[in-house]
Amino acid sequence: MEWLGDHLWTAWLVLAVALGVAEMVSLDLVLIMVAVGAVVGALAALASFPIILQILLAAGASTAMLALVRPNLVKKLHQGPDLVSGMDKLVGQQAVVTEALSAHHPGRVKLAGEIWSARPYDESMTIASGQMVEVFAIRGATAYVHPVGELMS
Repeated sequence: MEWLGDHLWTAWLVLAVALGVAEMVSLDLVLIMVAVGAVVGALAALASFPIILQILLAAGASTAMLALVRPNLVKKLHQGPDLVSGMDKLVGQQAVVTEALSAHHPGRVKLAGEIWSARPYDESMTIASGQMVEVFAIRGATAYVHPVGELMS
């Protein structure tokens, strides 16, 4: 029993490892948070804190991990990646004007290998054929574009 008193930190580490292994089976991110508390208990034991303080520190660290870290971690893990699909992928891409366009006369652009009807994003502009444009929006089957390198005023 005296050995355990002198090496209580090893008991804390064994508990942390056991909780870590159990977490691999459960995958609910609760046991790993308690394992972090056990590591804090091991550090407190290495610092020769009294056992009651070790237990309080381990419990406090576990509670803090469960309350502060786990909810954010679970939310990030359950949220999928932001997928951009369909026409949304085309916004921000560059295209070449194949037929001059203005607000009153829609033209055509070659965008991602396809010909799209297009209008200028700024209705006061006319964009000549052959000019490079950037797609600012897509509404229906019409791309709203702006010349590359020009700032909107």
